[in-house]
Amino acid sequence: MLGIPTSVRIFLCQQPVDLRKSFNLLPGVVRQLMRQDPLSGHLFVFYNRGKTLLKIIYWDHDGYAIWAKRLSRGSFSIPKDLNDPRQLDLREFHAMLQGIIPKRYSKRFHLSGR
Repeated sequence: MLGIPTSVRIFLCQQPVDLRKSFNLLPGVVRQLMRQDPLSGHLFVFYNRGKTLLKIIYWDHDGYAIWAKRLSRGSFSIPKDLNDPRQLDLREFHAMLQGIIPKRYSKRFHLSGR
C-alpha cells in the first residue's frame, strides 16, 4: 500500500481516460481536464473505461512517478460526485484500491448525550 503524507491531497478524474497515456500526456490531462497543477505533489487518479485499470501520477521532487494497478477480475468501484475532479479522502482511496464498495461510511458506535 502507498504511504501518503497527510498534506497530500488525492484527486479522482470523474471520467474514464485512455491509460495508454503516460508521463508525457497525463500531466496535460491534469491541467486541462482536472484544472489542477500536476507539479503540486498531489496524487491524480485516473481509470479506464472498463474500470479495470487505475493509474496514479504525481510529482516526486525531481520527476513524475506513476503507480498502476490492474485487476485480474471484476472492476474498481469508482466514487461518483458532481464535482470534477473529485477529492478523495484517504479512507475512500484505500477502499477503492482494495475493491471495497462502500454503501455508506458510518461509525461503529453512537455517542449519546449520556
